[in-house]
Amino acid sequence: MKLLFVANRVPYPPYRGDKLKIWNLANRLKKQNELHLITIAQSKEELKYIEELRQVFKSVDIYYLPKWKSALNALFAIFGKQPFQVAYFRSKGFSRKLNDILSNHKFDAIHVQHLRMAQYFNARVPAHAILDLPDAFSLYWQRRAENAKHLWMRIFARMEFKRLLNYEQEILPRFGLNLVCSPEDCEYLKANSKANLDVLPNGVDTTIYHPREAFETHKFRVLFTGNMDYEPNVDAVEYFVEQIWPTVLSSVPEAKFIIAGQRPVGRVQKLVSESVEVTGFVLNMADEYAKARVVVAPLRFGAGTQNKVLEALSMGIPVICSRVGFKGLGIESGEGAILAETAEDFSLQVIDLLLHDENWKKISGAGAEIISSRFSWDAVAAMLQTYFESRKA
Repeated sequence: MKLLFVANRVPYPPYRGDKLKIWNLANRLKKQNELHLITIAQSKEELKYIEELRQVFKSVDIYYLPKWKSALNALFAIFGKQPFQVAYFRSKGFSRKLNDILSNHKFDAIHVQHLRMAQYFNARVPAHAILDLPDAFSLYWQRRAENAKHLWMRIFARMEFKRLLNYEQEILPRFGLNLVCSPEDCEYLKANSKANLDVLPNGVDTTIYHPREAFETHKFRVLFTGNMDYEPNVDAVEYFVEQIWPTVLSSVPEAKFIIAGQRPVGRVQKLVSESVEVTGFVLNMADEYAKARVVVAPLRFGAGTQNKVLEALSMGIPVICSRVGFKGLGIESGEGAILAETAEDFSLQVIDLLLHDENWKKISGAGAEIISSRFSWDAVAAMLQTYFESRKA
């Protein structure tokens, strides 16, 4: 099949969720399809990756939209009804480039990544276009509003939630098929729109993230991973250090909490102490997982399925999750991941896995088995191939 990917970010290097997904799926789909890419770059540095992208895509079109223009777009959106997240990626130049490609090429299917890019199909949505949502965006902003620490953020998040909910209700039914990464998000969107929805989960590269018997696990090492300028991650580690970690240390004084991820903001850096380490960028995150005894995902807002949870499970590392990090997995508590809904429960579960080897081994083995059968990128790519074939022009 001849496939066009319309991506909201340059999918290289694959160091974050939306880039990671497109890069891994495309690398597998290229074996039996002809792939083409059009995407937005927000820095000049991203333009230099075109040769790497051409190893996967037959044609690559990158439109440069500097961040200052996006910021102006978002500022002017105050006077309209369009979500700020959508306005931020608005570009007449990109729209012209996309329309030119669609006018001069015939594609069997079109993959539109993220709600942000749906705006470029406002006039008419081709029947063979699929909108792939990383999560239910309005659900993410609803949870952010509920957990915002400052009044001004609660007001803004509530406004964005309402705009996104209306936008989803308007845009999603125009696409013949909408995909979202978790059953929880799928049910939420079905309840709030009349769109045709199905699930395309996030995946894991099991050739990189797999159990390592030769690696020595540090028995009292607790790990959190993620981009550390992303607000749900920042809030999660603040919550963990302030409300959960003291109880853990009272029972396991040797414990160490490692916050691993690129671009840690000042609020994250302030958490550093004798028992808390902030690594910054990690070149090989699999090595960081392999050293951990337990991975934690104490997210209080967000949506979808967390890559950090899938990667840890794939390596056989038990994960303790809040409801936000857990519900999208579609598994029972104890199948590699444990659901903890309060700070007290969370701390008790961490302590238990740090101190009791038998329970640790039981949880560890269940996670790796589930990932290999349901969440490998090979399995997810095969699922997307089937969706493309169902929409083929």
